[in-house]
Amino acid sequence: MPNQNAEADAIKLLTADHRTVEKLFEDFEKARGASRKEKLVQQICVELKIHTMIEEEIFYPALRGKIEEDMLDEAMVEHDGAKVLVNDLETAEPNEEYYDAKVKVLQEQIEHHVGEEEKERNSMFAQAKKSDVDLKALGQQMAARKAELVEQAKTSGLPPAIPQAVGA
Repeated sequence: MPNQNAEADAIKLLTADHRTVEKLFEDFEKARGASRKEKLVQQICVELKIHTMIEEEIFYPALRGKIEEDMLDEAMVEHDGAKVLVNDLETAEPNEEYYDAKVKVLQEQIEHHVGEEEKERNSMFAQAKKSDVDLKALGQQMAARKAELVEQAKTSGLPPAIPQAVGA
């Protein structure tokens, strides 16, 4: 995948990721057949792992001290909840008990998280835009890291997601 987000700022890159995952969840809701569902869940898991990695490695640290600390802390805890489900779903079979329920709960967690990042009145993204953080330079750094992770996902695969704020 070419570095299509090189010109995008950090918020545009993350927002595009949000739309991608929302579409995958919509596709899952409509999907019929275990193999189709499994393929979509694997895509969702990879997208979420890459997204959380670039946020945790680059975006959130750049915002520390620039926006409400509680918001960043809560985002990390939300990531950890999602990581537990992502790791579980990556090793699950689509015919297992609770498989669809786990996907639905993951979707709800992500929708809540996205709302706090981009849709609420004093959202993380709104605060980031008002800060002195260079969102364009940050976006370029994030796009480069994302490209590395996408390549790794295709070649050797990504490691399990590691919760950082919550014991798993």
